[in-house]
Amino acid sequence: MSTEPRTAHLTRETSESSIELSLNLDGTGVSSIDTSVPFYDHLLTAFAKHSLTDLTVKATGDIDIDVHHTVEDVGIVLGQAIRQALGDKSGISRFGDALVPLDEALVQAVVDISGRPFLVHTGEPAGFEYHLIGGHFTGSMVRHVFEAITFAAGLTVHVTVLGGRDPHHIAEAEFKAFARAFRFAKQLDPAVSGIPSTKGAL
Repeated sequence: MSTEPRTAHLTRETSESSIELSLNLDGTGVSSIDTSVPFYDHLLTAFAKHSLTDLTVKATGDIDIDVHHTVEDVGIVLGQAIRQALGDKSGISRFGDALVPLDEALVQAVVDISGRPFLVHTGEPAGFEYHLIGGHFTGSMVRHVFEAITFAAGLTVHVTVLGGRDPHHIAEAEFKAFARAFRFAKQLDPAVSGIPSTKGAL
């Protein structure tokens, strides 16, 4: 089992956004998030807290046009940082699952740190994708963030909304469920010897 610190520090500059991100997969959930998109800050803070990942994000972008570019680019960098921090994935549990309620909302998430990017995302109620949460964060961005993270990190992720009415609750439950499942998948398991794959690589 690796004893190297599982950390990453990345920056990304484009004409649309500027991002600096640091994470520690073996943290306690401490975070400092400033993406200039308040509800996204809220979701990423929840991700850090419930995945026990220390996370610092400072991002600015062309949110006067739309939050889309900044939100997507932060998701890409977060995924890249996760992939880098995981290293060769030796000694990890690999799989994680969670069932998380938030009042009337209920979400299931399953994570496989597989090296094969794949997202199955279902169950959001009709019209959710058009709702402006907090007046600025479109519901459709939730799926888009998961796409960005999973493809950049090389994760297989299933997120299923089993119930819910309030868009804020649904979105937050999705991030908490993903965080909780990721927590268990990334954790180092003393019973695991080497890389948990019959192929010998993830």
